[in-house]
Amino acid sequence: MNVTVIGTGYVGLVTACCFAEHGHQVVGVDEQPDKVRRLSSGDPVIYEPGVEKLLEANLRNGRLRFTTDIADGVAASEVLFLCVGTPQGDDGKADLSQIERVTRVIASHLDGYRLLVEKSTVPVKTATWIARTLRLHTRAAGAAFDVASNPEFTREGTAVRDFLEPDRIVIGVDSDRARELLLALYEPFDCPKVVTDVSTAEIIKHASNSFLALKISYINLMAELCEAAGGNVETVAQGMGLDERIGKSFLKAGLGYGGSCFPKDVRAFIRIGQELGVDMSVLQAVDALNGRRIDQIAGKLQRALWVTRDKTVAIWGLAFKPDTDDVRGAPALALAQRLLADGAKLRLYDPKALESAQHLLPAGDRVTYCDSALHAVEGADALAVATDWPEFGQADLADVRRRMTTPVVVDARNMLDPAAVRAAGFEYHSVGRPESDGLA
Repeated sequence: MNVTVIGTGYVGLVTACCFAEHGHQVVGVDEQPDKVRRLSSGDPVIYEPGVEKLLEANLRNGRLRFTTDIADGVAASEVLFLCVGTPQGDDGKADLSQIERVTRVIASHLDGYRLLVEKSTVPVKTATWIARTLRLHTRAAGAAFDVASNPEFTREGTAVRDFLEPDRIVIGVDSDRARELLLALYEPFDCPKVVTDVSTAEIIKHASNSFLALKISYINLMAELCEAAGGNVETVAQGMGLDERIGKSFLKAGLGYGGSCFPKDVRAFIRIGQELGVDMSVLQAVDALNGRRIDQIAGKLQRALWVTRDKTVAIWGLAFKPDTDDVRGAPALALAQRLLADGAKLRLYDPKALESAQHLLPAGDRVTYCDSALHAVEGADALAVATDWPEFGQADLADVRRRMTTPVVVDARNMLDPAAVRAAGFEYHSVGRPESDGLA
């Protein structure tokens, strides 16, 4: 099948590469010439495990190409996936200007039948607006279209595996033709396929992300309770997770959720509900709980340092999660900004996200980017572990101790071994675990 993917960010690039891997002829469209040039040469632009290999292989076998010409993309394929950004606006609503703009351009080139598929996360009824825009701006005789919803459920860091081995595929359609096309496209995928109307599919994506965010905020609330009562949040999570109705996933206390999806999707879903007259206070509490995680961890550092001003804090991890270079909504960067506001000096390290981070937090007199975890702790008064990259758990703690001015570690991801850290001579603070275990 011929497939066009419009927008080649994390979602779009993975979608394009994986459909090509399944044997389809894929055109990736992006308005940035430099990005298209790099992708066409085999440079994936982003770091996502597995993408570079699929990109190179499918460029080489001719199943994948990239262009800035949206007219080319519309002409090439019957199925067009919309993977452009839907960032959060100032009012919390999803900004759909990119979706609207791309839809108008598609309409101007529409000739014959096309199926437009929402892959970006959008509010319910967005498909209705896309269809209206197409009707208003399509001029060619004989042009016809359907609009469908096919939300993505991939996770950055495991996106290729999640796409190629999905736990479910959701297809929202309002016509038999659209249903048959998408079922044919996904026929080789061995997983449950939920076929429903478009509005329900749009809701499923927001509902899924918001529920996962709820689990994260809930276990962080339990961490606060454990710290106040002397409990151990990891044992609480274990005891909860063994209940099959709850499950163990997303019950890891820490610095809170981040990234390009959960924060904006929760807030957008709140606004959707409010506009429909639904009380969304549960999700408002989720958002508030997540926001205060930065205060909680900054408070641990402040108490450990006594005075934060002019102290040097090393931060391990800047990406919002391991195995990505994405720093959008990263709690680590929010923590860094908070520490800067408190007068601290920062030494920052991440295995993949250094370049991305510097676009949001430039190097300067009080911000130093380092090329290794050990380099980052040189002369530091405290170390904050902010992203749980595996290499941090394998660090030579004795060497870390020798390089630091003051042996203070605040482990905001509970990833270091308490006994080992204590044995290396550190004062160790983590999340939701009792001081009797050598933790605070």
